[in-house]
Amino acid sequence: MTSSAPLPSTAAAPTVSPDPSDRRRWFALAIVMTAAFMDLVDVTIVNIAIPSIKLDTGASFSSIQWIVAGYALAFAAGLITGGRLGDIYGRKRVFLIGIGGFTVASALCGFAANPEMLVVSRLLQGGTAALMVPQVLSIAHATFPAHERGKVFGLFGAIIGLGSVSGPLLGALLTEWNIAGLEWRPIFLINLPVGIAGLILGRRYITESKSPKALRLDLVGVVLVTLAMLMLIYPLTRGEELGWPLWGYLSMAGSILVFGVLVLFERAKARRDGSPLVELSLFRVKSFAAGIAVQLTFGIGLGIFFLVWTLYMQEGLGWTALRAGTTGIPFSIAVSFAAGISVQKLVPRFGRKVLQAGALLMIAGLLLYIWESGHYGMGITSWQMALPLVVMGVGMGLIAAPLADAVLSEVPKEHAGSASGLFNTVQQMGSALGLGLVSVVFIGAMSDKLTPPQIGPAFADAFEQSLWWVVGVLAVIFLLMFALPARPKQHVEAGDGDVAAEPSGEPSGEPALTH
Repeated sequence: MTSSAPLPSTAAAPTVSPDPSDRRRWFALAIVMTAAFMDLVDVTIVNIAIPSIKLDTGASFSSIQWIVAGYALAFAAGLITGGRLGDIYGRKRVFLIGIGGFTVASALCGFAANPEMLVVSRLLQGGTAALMVPQVLSIAHATFPAHERGKVFGLFGAIIGLGSVSGPLLGALLTEWNIAGLEWRPIFLINLPVGIAGLILGRRYITESKSPKALRLDLVGVVLVTLAMLMLIYPLTRGEELGWPLWGYLSMAGSILVFGVLVLFERAKARRDGSPLVELSLFRVKSFAAGIAVQLTFGIGLGIFFLVWTLYMQEGLGWTALRAGTTGIPFSIAVSFAAGISVQKLVPRFGRKVLQAGALLMIAGLLLYIWESGHYGMGITSWQMALPLVVMGVGMGLIAAPLADAVLSEVPKEHAGSASGLFNTVQQMGSALGLGLVSVVFIGAMSDKLTPPQIGPAFADAFEQSLWWVVGVLAVIFLLMFALPARPKQHVEAGDGDVAAEPSGEPSGEPALTH
């Protein structure tokens, strides 16, 4: 359930000024918003269908992890590059390539003959989403004049909230209905008519725009980041299954060396042409460095929780996909509600304390969930889960919405685009890493030889142990937040081409959104 509709990696002024009299811009907005909605739903829809995918394809648990984490990893690896490609070659062009590729990848997912094909298709889906999604806010920024952007991005935020709520429910319904005997496959195939319509209408209604000062590509940086993450995550997902072989430990140790090579290369790239994938000078800003650590750790915690939670409800408690999907509705509503009041009402008055209160509330919700799971055992109901989920949802909303402002507010304006791209990328990497860790914190807590009567209680015990890990992650987040500014600095846009962290909580009024 974690992914981002990110800020553009750069925010230079459009090639042509927006024309307020051009009504086609509203059609263009509807098209790109639909694409963002499709991406959000595709992330949240998969978790709920995991038991059905596992039963139908015979996928191992490590394959299931890659079906979920592969998307996040490919999306993260290509996110900044996708934004730069749009700036260089045209946002409309790259958006259409992205939505076309996403549609093809969705078809491949829906018709996957085995788990291996589904994993590869999900990687392709994440990679094409990385081309499509960064263009969404860039196109909106280039298409609408400054005085209309507040309305546009407010509408965009509502669409994101709707996607977060509807994804699990839609996934549950499509899986439960078993349309034409296809079981889980419609969760991917539903993207086909939407993607085809977006491709056709996008060609007609979206206006092309480029950046006059686009940064160059850093493909070597992308390869190094991807390699380092693969060397870290792959052994984590396979380690438990293979008995933790020596090569796994060597691979994880080697990933640290690859990250070191990345740092050296990025420094050289910055000196050579000023367009590194990762702007290392940003980490000299204490609030940014701490905020990136918070974002990474937050992604890890959410990656662990949402996958474990789904497995607990459906495989442990034996609930249907529909019951599991509807159980999460109070959580989604609480996140949306708290996100709105945190940015508009609470953060301007209380600053950093709001985010820290969010971390403490999430911990409180998790502790309540652990107590309820132990107290009610296999007889726990959806209604009994509602209270801890609401408490957790309020806490998450208090963190997710204002975090971008807290992280980016002290970043120099000339680096705001790079900072926002990195901010979103790190969250995706954290999510992929958290999903990889599920083998350790959840599956590793269960015995290999369980009789049918033992499966449910074993899942419940492993779920409780996993939640303690998430509690520990959130405690780290709470401490890291002391390095964030007490109150995010407020800036004013200097013009259409500038990006500044505004009181709305996002650079250029554009939301850094988490789903």
